[in-house]
Amino acid sequence: MGYDDNVTFTDYTLGQEQLELIENVLESDLIKSGVHSALLIDMAGNIIAQRDNGKCDHDLYSLAALASANFAAVDTMAKIVGEEEFSLLFHKGENENIHFSKVHTEFLLITIFGKDVTLGMLRLKVAGAVEKIRGVWS
Repeated sequence: MGYDDNVTFTDYTLGQEQLELIENVLESDLIKSGVHSALLIDMAGNIIAQRDNGKCDHDLYSLAALASANFAAVDTMAKIVGEEEFSLLFHKGENENIHFSKVHTEFLLITIFGKDVTLGMLRLKVAGAVEKIRGVWS
């Protein structure tokens, strides 16, 4: 029995080449811009692709699981107040910040960054990265 390197999620199938393209986007667009860590996760909290600056010692598996739950809770709050969705979230800390952005109905891009990256610059970089990641499925 051979090994199948494709990962399947609902309507999306990612092969090794596509995963590498996504990881390259995370590295070139986000990590090289000063982001500490970038994760593409599914809505169940599974990490699909991940890159960091080599100094990240966070428990990314727990973070991914909690991030998906957080996004689901905020999505429900959006519906309660009459919005279809809130497509991005941002949490500011004293030293670290977390930004969530929806890539597809099935995926979230999570970035962890410090004080040296402005929110405006991050949002610009994330928007570009999201478009490139969406292009992987095109």
